[in-house]
Amino acid sequence: MTGTDTHTDPSQVEAAHVAEQHGVNPATGLSTTEAAGRLEADGPNALRQKPAEPLWRKVLRQFQDPLVYLLLVAMVISLAAWLAEGEGGWPIDVIVIGIIVIANAVIGFVQERKAADAVAALASMTAVMSTVLREGRLESVASRDLVKGDILALSEGDSVGADARLLTATGLRIQESSLTGESEAVDKGTDVLSGRTAIGDRRNMVFKGTAVVQGVGRAVVTSTGMDTEMGAIADMLDRTESEPSPLQKEVALVSKTLGIAVIVIAVVVMVALVLINGVESAQDLVTILLLGVSLAVAAVPEGLPAILSLVLAIGVQALAKRNAVMKDLHSVETLGSASVICSDKTGTLTRNEMTLRTVVTASGELDLSGTGYRPEGGVVGDPSEDALFEARTVLVGGSLANNAELRQADDWDIQGDPTEAAFLVAQHKFDGAPERVQAYERLAEVPFTSERKMMSVLNKENSTGTRRLFSKGAPDVLLTRCTSVQVGGGMIPLDEEQRAVISASVDRLSSEGYRTLAVAHRNLDDEPGDDVDGSAEECLIFVGVVGIMDPPREEAAAAIREAHRAGIRTVMITGDHPVTAARIAADLGLAEPGAVALTGAQLDELDEDGFRQATRVTSIYARVAPEHKLRIVDALRADRQVVAMTGDGVNDAPALKAADIGVAMGITGTEVTKEAATMILADDNYATIVAAVRQGRAIFDNIRKFLRYLLSSNMGEVTTVFFGVVLAGVLGIEDAATAGAIAVPLLATQILWINLVTDSGPALAMGVDPEDGDVMARSPRGPGDRIIDRHMWQRVGFIGVVMGAVTLLTIDMFLPGGLIEGSDSLTVARTAGFTTLVFAQLFNALNARSETTSAFTGLFTNKWLWASIVLGVVLQVAVVEIPFLQVAFGTASLDLAHWAMATAMASVVLWAEELVKLVRRLRGRR
Repeated sequence: MTGTDTHTDPSQVEAAHVAEQHGVNPATGLSTTEAAGRLEADGPNALRQKPAEPLWRKVLRQFQDPLVYLLLVAMVISLAAWLAEGEGGWPIDVIVIGIIVIANAVIGFVQERKAADAVAALASMTAVMSTVLREGRLESVASRDLVKGDILALSEGDSVGADARLLTATGLRIQESSLTGESEAVDKGTDVLSGRTAIGDRRNMVFKGTAVVQGVGRAVVTSTGMDTEMGAIADMLDRTESEPSPLQKEVALVSKTLGIAVIVIAVVVMVALVLINGVESAQDLVTILLLGVSLAVAAVPEGLPAILSLVLAIGVQALAKRNAVMKDLHSVETLGSASVICSDKTGTLTRNEMTLRTVVTASGELDLSGTGYRPEGGVVGDPSEDALFEARTVLVGGSLANNAELRQADDWDIQGDPTEAAFLVAQHKFDGAPERVQAYERLAEVPFTSERKMMSVLNKENSTGTRRLFSKGAPDVLLTRCTSVQVGGGMIPLDEEQRAVISASVDRLSSEGYRTLAVAHRNLDDEPGDDVDGSAEECLIFVGVVGIMDPPREEAAAAIREAHRAGIRTVMITGDHPVTAARIAADLGLAEPGAVALTGAQLDELDEDGFRQATRVTSIYARVAPEHKLRIVDALRADRQVVAMTGDGVNDAPALKAADIGVAMGITGTEVTKEAATMILADDNYATIVAAVRQGRAIFDNIRKFLRYLLSSNMGEVTTVFFGVVLAGVLGIEDAATAGAIAVPLLATQILWINLVTDSGPALAMGVDPEDGDVMARSPRGPGDRIIDRHMWQRVGFIGVVMGAVTLLTIDMFLPGGLIEGSDSLTVARTAGFTTLVFAQLFNALNARSETTSAFTGLFTNKWLWASIVLGVVLQVAVVEIPFLQVAFGTASLDLAHWAMATAMASVVLWAEELVKLVRRLRGRR
C-alpha cells in the first residue's frame, strides 16, 4: 500500500494536521533519537532490491560456460574409456581435469566476489543525500535514512528523497517525469486537495525520485521505501538493463572470435592426429579428444571478463581515493580518452571561498578585510557616513535576499550557496553581529533562476511593520529594473549618466577579477497582500554593487598546463561577467592575456556552422545559460572530440548526460546533477579531473597490458600444439612415441595446468601496474581507435610464434633424431618443453608491461607481478618434481642441465621482444 490510501491521503489533509499525525514539530523536526528509532522500526528508505543471489548459485555459475561443458564431456568420455578397458589404479586424467575445473571455478568466484564488493563500496560513495530539519538544525543525511515525519528542506537541484506533504512552497517547481512521463515541471503549493487525484495533479505533494528545478519549500515525509509512489513501479525499474560499454563489447567480440578460431584449430589438430597416428583404441580416441578440448579451453581467455571487471574496480577505487568517484566501472575507458574538458569556473578552477571584499555605492567605495568564511575583519579606512549607510543597506539587503546559512561549530562553515554566504560573512564583519538581519521577518520570495539571474524577498521590519522588497542579482539585469539610486538616506533619479557610472564600476571590478552582484530595494507598504511575484521587481531603488573575490586555485593552473601537454583542451564555461572570466582564464594560463570571452548572447547569433567553428577555437564562455552548455557539448562531440563536462546546478544535468564524461561537483553539486553524472568530484577541484584522466589512461594501459599478455600467451599454446602435431615427424616426437601411443608435444592435462598457473595471477598483477612512462606526454585516443588494434595483433602473433618455436625446439633438442640430436625419453623431453612454455609465459609477463619501454626499466616496481611469477615457478617445480603430481600430469624429474636449458630457451621470448622494442624506439627517435 502506498502513502496515498483514500483514508489517509495526506494531500486531502491540512499540512499541520499531517505533521501532527506523524508526531513532529515543523519548526524543529524530529530528534536524532526518534529518527533512529523510526529507521529501526520501518527499515531503510530504499526500493526493494533483487534478492541476493544464493552462494550455491554463484558457485554453480562458474561452471556455466561452453568450454567447461566441453571439459566435463571429456571427463565423461575419459571415465567411460577407463571403465571399459578395466584399467587398474585411478582414472588420473579424470581426476586432474576435475581438479583443474574446480580450481578455475574457485579463481573465477573469488575474482567476481572482489569485483562485486568493490562496486558496492563505490555505490556507497555516490549515495543520494537529503537536507532535513532535526533538532532545529538543517542536516544533510543519506536519503535511505529518511523516516516518516522527517521535515525535508527542498531547494533547486535537490532530488526528492521520499514522498512528502508540503508545509511551505515558494516558487517551487518539481520535475516529475520519472513518475508521470510529463516533461513539463509541475508548480507546487500547499492548498488542501478535495477528492482522489492522479499523481500529476497532487500539487501539494512531492515524490521520491523527482527533482526540484526551481524554488524552495519544506515538507513532512509521509511515505518511505516501497510505500512510496516510486516503490509502486519498482518492478519496472528492476527490469531496466544497462547497455554494455565499448570495452565490454570489444572484449566479448575478441573472446568470441578467438574462441571460434581456436575451436577450428582444435578440430584441425584432432583430425591431423587421427590421420597421422590413426585410432587403434578407445584410449587413443580419448587422448585426441582431450587434447583438442584442452587446447580450446586453454587458448580462449574465458576468465577475461572477470579479470577485466576486477582490474577496473581496483582502478576506480584508486580514483576514489583521489577524490574522483566513478559511478560506472567501464567509463574509465572513456575518461582516459578525454580530449576536451569543459569546466565551470567557480569552485572548480577557483577556490570557492567567496569573500566579499568591496562595496561600491553612490557615495564611494568601501573595502572589507579578511578572507574565507570566518567573520574576522572589518571596514578598511575611514569612509563617509553616507557611504557607511549605503554599504550597510547593501549588506543587509544581500543577506536578506539569501537562502544560505552561516554557522559556527568547531569552526565557521556555510550551508548553501557560497556567493550568498559571502554577504552573511560581510554583514557580520560590518556590524559585528547579525541582529540587523534578524530584525526582519521574511514574508515571501521570488526565487533565483539561471534565466532570471536575480532573486527577491519580501520582508517586514519587526519594529515598524514596514514591508520592503530586497532584490539581489547580476548588475546588468538589476539595473534594467531600477528607476532611482540611493544616496545616503535619500534617493535620486537613475539617469543615463548614473547608469554609465555604475556600469563603469562593474566593468572595473570585473577586470580586477571580482564577481559582481548588485542590490536594490523598494517599499511595498502600498501593495496589498504578502505574496509577490516578478511583477513587483520594477521601479527599484539601486543601492550598490559588491565585488566578491574567489581566487584561482594554484593547483588548477598546474593542472591546465598538464592537460595541455596531454593534448587536452580546457574550456571555461561560466555565468560570470565576460571580463571576469577572461581575467581568471589569463591568470590560470587557460588563455592568453587579452583573450575575449564569447557570451551566450553572441552564441545565439551564430548559425550551426558558425557555432561549431566557434567551439573549435573558443576557450572562454561567459554569461551562458544551461542550454548553451548542451549545444557546446553537442558541437564538440560532432567534431569527434571526447568531452568531459562539469556542472553543479539542476539545469546542467542535460549537458552532463550528453557529454562523454559528465562530472558533478560533490560539494556544491545538486543531487540531480550527481545522478546525471558519470563521475563525482569529492573536492570540486579541476586538478582532480586531470589527475583522474591520468589515472584513467594508466588503467586503460594496464588493460591493454594484460590483454596483450593473455592473448600472446594463449597464442603460444596454440602454436606449440598445432605445429607440434603437424611437425611431429620432423621434430622426432613421432619416432620417440611409444608404440601405439599418440605423438603429441604436450598432454591435455599439461595444457590445462599452463592455463591455470600462468593466466590469472600475472594478468591481475598487471592491472595494478605502475604508469608506463609519461602517459600525459601523448595525445588522447581517438573515438574510433580500437583497444586491440592491428599493431597489438601483430605483437601477439609474433610472441605466440616465438613461444611455440622455443618450446618445440626444447623438446627436439632432448629427443633422439629430429632437427637436433638428443638422448632423453619423450616424457623427459616433453616435461622440459612443458616447463619452457610455462617459463616463457612468465617471461612474457615482463614483456607485456610496455610496448616500447625495456622490461628492465622499473623491473621491480610491481611487487604483485613478481609474487605471481615466483608462485608460478614454485608450482611448476612442484608439478615436475613431486611424485604424485608427476603421475597426474605425465611429467618426469629434470636435472640441473634440463632446468637451465628450459629457462634459457624460455628467456628467448624476453630477448626477442627486447630487440623489437629497441628497433621501435630507434625508429621513434628518427
